[in-house]
Amino acid sequence: MIRYRVFDHTADLGIQVFGRTVEEIFVNGAHALFHLIADLDQVQLTEERIITAAGTDRNELWVNYLRECLHVFNGEGLLMRECVILSLDQSNVTARLRGEILNHNRQQIKQEIKAVTYYQASVRKTKRGWIGKVICDV
Repeated sequence: MIRYRVFDHTADLGIQVFGRTVEEIFVNGAHALFHLIADLDQVQLTEERIITAAGTDRNELWVNYLRECLHVFNGEGLLMRECVILSLDQSNVTARLRGEILNHNRQQIKQEIKAVTYYQASVRKTKRGWIGKVICDV
């Protein structure tokens, strides 16, 4: 199964994430975000962060979760290669992210992502699994 695809959205970047379960789209959403920022093949698993996010519904939770993932990079300089969802319900998520502090000798930034927006954000179940959609400011 394809983990994600990027689609054009005026001056922004759209990401559509796929998974067999809702947990899998949250894992794949973190992967997509970090993979669009840098090549994850060179990221070592030397750091770990536990992140939490909340929302009034699953769509708001999705955006807030991806914002927390982005903050790990923008706020701490950490590139995360691995994500495990520790708990997830309709309004709360806790995840463990593993990776390393950006090392310019081994990693290059491919693209700057400034923010994850609520615009057209959605999480929905389909006949084939789950799809999460989000627009990012670049």
